Amino acid sequence: MLHCNMIKSIDTQLRLEDLLADMHFARKHDQLGRLALLAYCEVKGWARWAGKLDVADTALRMFSENPCLSKEEFLTNIDKLIALLALHEHEYQRTNACYAMTQIQLQSASVGSLIGHISKP
Repeated sequence: MLHCNMIKSIDTQLRLEDLLADMHFARKHDQLGRLALLAYCEVKGWARWAGKLDVADTALRMFSENPCLSKEEFLTNIDKLIALLALHEHEYQRTNACYAMTQIQLQSASVGSLIGHISKP
């Protein structure tokens, strides 16, 4: 069960990394339409799949409750959304790194006990 959850966590992290890369590229190249599509569709989709309903709600509210009246306002909101996603990315990186360390420790302990059994006369 833990292994299955970890695979989903890694998959979620990879999808988030791809999404952030797309958003950074679009932001750097001033692709406003692409940013709007990513924020409204892709971010919401990823957030719902990952169970991050606060992120999905933030992306939805960007367009439904308070539509931007200027380019600067839109880009400010995009920057905030990117920062929020980056926080979640760091969270996944920490979680997955801890899992990897635990697996290494468990494997080392297993190998150590196996060597101990083999070396006994």
